[in-house]
Amino acid sequence: MLQYLDFEKTVAELEGKATELRALAGKDASMDIEAEVGQLSAKAGKHLEDLYRKLTPWQKCQVARHPNRPHTIDYIDALIDDFMPLAGDRGFAEDAAVVGGMGRLDDRPVMVLGHEKGADTAARLKRNFGMSRPEGYRKAVRLMDMADRFGIPVLTFIDTPGAYPGKGAEERGQAEAIARSTEKCLEIGVPLVSTVIGEGGSGGAIALATANRIIMLEHAIYSVISPEGCASILWKSQDKAQEAAAALRLTAQDLLSLSVVDAIVPEPMGGAHRNPQATFEELRKKLSETLEIFDGMSPDAIRAERREKFLAMGQKGLD
Repeated sequence: MLQYLDFEKTVAELEGKATELRALAGKDASMDIEAEVGQLSAKAGKHLEDLYRKLTPWQKCQVARHPNRPHTIDYIDALIDDFMPLAGDRGFAEDAAVVGGMGRLDDRPVMVLGHEKGADTAARLKRNFGMSRPEGYRKAVRLMDMADRFGIPVLTFIDTPGAYPGKGAEERGQAEAIARSTEKCLEIGVPLVSTVIGEGGSGGAIALATANRIIMLEHAIYSVISPEGCASILWKSQDKAQEAAAALRLTAQDLLSLSVVDAIVPEPMGGAHRNPQATFEELRKKLSETLEIFDGMSPDAIRAERREKFLAMGQKGLD
């Protein structure tokens, strides 16, 4: 069942009325409600379009975190053929917050990694809400090593509020694991393409997104800290999260203008959760086009291109 966000209240009411009319018509075949339902649906669609044409950064945060939004597993199921999951860091444990494995994108072998938040309460608890522990990042390092060894491009899907900050994770070397994963992203001699599909938070995101190309979905967010965390530090109150969201420049449009990301994939009207299949197809085309750029490039050239990309960040306007 589709869940509505706070700012979508009017859309919810209009679509709810249309649903009620359809239900009544289903019980009484003599009722002619097509014209009225059509008017309500058109009005709801227009209101939705008006809302999404001018979303604020805080509203984008809400859309990026929408519980019905497709997750990494959904993208793998839709885009990757013959997917074979690979588990464990070969040192401590399997971390369900990071999924990974091999498969094919349009018949091209790829290694896939991504944060997985989970689609229901049981899955969210199992996946730790997409917040990886050190073993998740060490698994990522292992799979990137494997991809490099066999010359297979790496695709990563970013959707995490950040790395897990718990006591056990810190005791097992959370900061070191994130640093090693980021370092491995820079080291591999195969193309690495990252897509921020929802929420890209802090080092937990960058550990899988130090890539040759970074793609963002239209309503995804990507930031050094969550708006709530930023507000707690700067204003000592999470009530200022809306102001923090605006100051962080965390939207795909802001980050593209700052050359932090390389491309934006459009979402269906109302967000990816309203039409996941259309989102999958748009992203499939973009990923295939992006991987083709690196065909014929040597490992050294791929590494150099990635390194230069990150060294150039923040240089705009300084020359």
